[in-house]
Amino acid sequence: MSKPAPENALDHVVVVMFENRSFDNLLGRLYEPGEVPSFEGVIGKDLSNPVPEWVEHGDGAVPYSVSPTMNTPDPDSGEEFPHINTQLFGILDEGNLGVYQPESSFNAPSDGQRPTMDGFVADYINVLLATLGRQPTRDEYAQIMMGYSPEQMPVMSALARGFATFDHWFCDVPTCTFPNRSFFHAGSSSGYVVNMTPADSFPAHNSAETLFERLESAGLTWKVYCDPPSHYSLTGIIHAPRLHDRFATNFVSTSQFFEDAESGRLPTYSFVEPQIIGWNHNDMHPPFAGSLTASAAQDEVGGVESVHFDPPSSLIAGEDLLARIYEAIRGSSSATGSNHLNTTMLVTFDEHGGTYDHVPPPPAIPPQASAEPGQFGFAFDRAGVRVPTLAISAWIPERTVVSDTYLGTSLLATMRERWNLGAPFTARDASAASFARVHSLSAPRPQEDWPAVTPRPVPEMPEELFELDAPLGDLGYALVSGAVALARSFGKSVPDTKPDPSMPGEQALAHEALGDVFPLLRGER
Repeated sequence: MSKPAPENALDHVVVVMFENRSFDNLLGRLYEPGEVPSFEGVIGKDLSNPVPEWVEHGDGAVPYSVSPTMNTPDPDSGEEFPHINTQLFGILDEGNLGVYQPESSFNAPSDGQRPTMDGFVADYINVLLATLGRQPTRDEYAQIMMGYSPEQMPVMSALARGFATFDHWFCDVPTCTFPNRSFFHAGSSSGYVVNMTPADSFPAHNSAETLFERLESAGLTWKVYCDPPSHYSLTGIIHAPRLHDRFATNFVSTSQFFEDAESGRLPTYSFVEPQIIGWNHNDMHPPFAGSLTASAAQDEVGGVESVHFDPPSSLIAGEDLLARIYEAIRGSSSATGSNHLNTTMLVTFDEHGGTYDHVPPPPAIPPQASAEPGQFGFAFDRAGVRVPTLAISAWIPERTVVSDTYLGTSLLATMRERWNLGAPFTARDASAASFARVHSLSAPRPQEDWPAVTPRPVPEMPEELFELDAPLGDLGYALVSGAVALARSFGKSVPDTKPDPSMPGEQALAHEALGDVFPLLRGER
């Protein structure tokens, strides 16, 4: 192994992107006040959200508290643009009460209006009203003001304390999955603000140049690693117009990641996607089809008569995946290629998914200053909500808290700086800060000085209980719609999908439709 140097800390970058959690939700209790010089958490603060007057079961405010289970909020909270507007500004337009997907007004703030962060309870009550068809109880809607303790999230917390935590890292767009993931790798979402409206929006029309192409142009390498049993990649679907000819070469299973890490063959850039939908998803996403809305599966396997669609907790399963990836990097000691001395691991989330956070997002630079507003008239001039983000490297001191403002597009800024990848992709990543400076040690930490992590055991659930014909929910439907649109663009014959997230059978359809589109993922378990 060559003599280590801090300038080699970013020779290999591994990003693990989970789903739909805010900073307060997972890391708000990481440090007590005064334990570190600066930390924007929840302890010692009087944080709450008001209960709207139109709610039948409740009054006053809901305080922030610790979740008693590993599956809150259950069911899933609102993550699309109109819901985020309500959460951040407390605005619920007339006619949107009891409506999950507004079609004419989007609860948008006026120009220059500052976020108050006091509409999370109001929005979650409205989501439950729309999905349940009734007013929720206080116990049901109070879930949105809950988060987790370090004891509940032992892997995330150990890594956060053991390396660097960014307590002002925001996603780029105040909305859902696809736009934020597109910004992360391209600095733009081609004007789209929601996942799949229309269904072929991203897989057919997202023309934004990507980091992957810049890396190739510079003679550098990359892979997208998808955790089984995924037969398709979100990244591939989102950037299909630019990356479709790499589907058979650069999109592989996480089983390949562990081989590459051990042998020192990690590429310059690795992007890891957890299992997003389907039984036993490990993306940390809240339950897709909550116990209040989904019909319980009926089966007698192992004496189980009725199960929730989402067990075990995707937080527990996600921590297990995170621990395995971390230990693979920690243990990598190849004398050539990638190893623990020249690899930086970034753990982040695509967006907050409707879970509560108390820090107002900052204004943001639009990707193209002269462009027309995007969907719903949004100018892309404000960032999304804070998300948990960690940097892990031998060159980072333990208990580091970085309080400067970062965006998801800071990944682009960092990679452009490290590898001289040329001009900014857009004005957004031109304004984003590089996180290279977090590598502040003059000598690396030996592997034995890295924290040991022990994930909570993931309950083994019989696969027979989780057929791929369960209801999808909104994110699942968006993903399947994109998958089918992409498969159709490859000339595959697939049935039409229905505009209904409660439809059965579509997960199996997506797996079958894309089985040959991403050939290196086919058959992985």
